[in-house]
Amino acid sequence: MSVLDIKDLRVSIETEQGKKEILRGVDLSISSDEIHAVMGPNGSGKSTLAYTIAGHPRYTVDGGSITLDGEDVLAMSVDERARAGLFLAMQYPVEIPGVTVSNFLRTAKTAVSGEAPRVREWIGDVRKAMESLRMDSSFGERNVNEGFSGGEKKRHEILQMELLRPRFAVLDETDSGLDVDALRIVSEGVNRIKAETGLGVLLITHYTRILRYIKPDHVHVFVNGRIAEQGGHELADRLEEEGYDRYLKAGV
Repeated sequence: MSVLDIKDLRVSIETEQGKKEILRGVDLSISSDEIHAVMGPNGSGKSTLAYTIAGHPRYTVDGGSITLDGEDVLAMSVDERARAGLFLAMQYPVEIPGVTVSNFLRTAKTAVSGEAPRVREWIGDVRKAMESLRMDSSFGERNVNEGFSGGEKKRHEILQMELLRPRFAVLDETDSGLDVDALRIVSEGVNRIKAETGLGVLLITHYTRILRYIKPDHVHVFVNGRIAEQGGHELADRLEEEGYDRYLKAGV
């Protein structure tokens, strides 16, 4: 069993007004085959956690550690993190003009695995994954995220995850901008990959609607850069009714 372990993580960014502390000592341990949901109001540090795990250069780690099976993730480059088995599905996937989806996927697979996949097998794998996500085969010839709807962008993120087969996936507000049908299809994809590979998932969301399809083992409430409360699925249900006001009023 693999473990992604975060201890006393403190992270800041530089702004025009100077250094701004965002994460103020986060402790979180995720084992393979577990789903952890991170919820909280805007500005609580949820996306900062995601991008720090992935290695975004904007964020400065002031203290603490992130390890994957004891290996220092913070010492790894972005591509080394991907090869180690970490995957980030972004809240706002970027457009890559001039690069087709099919070329992008094969290049990513080659970079992560260290060798190019065999063409015939790869074509079969891509076709199967696209069918599972209800994606037309012509999708592969479109430029990455150019003119994509919100649902198409998020399906493409899950398509990448299905083909790259990471050990841990950080899904940053994957449910944003999705209609009911797209939300169900994307959620089914996450559940299928988890069942097939033992994927560990860190699911970041504002709302509980995606948790009706992807059932978390643990729920963590982020407020002001810290984990204010932890629990099971019942905590998410309570947040649906009560919101985050009680944490904000308490000055957590």
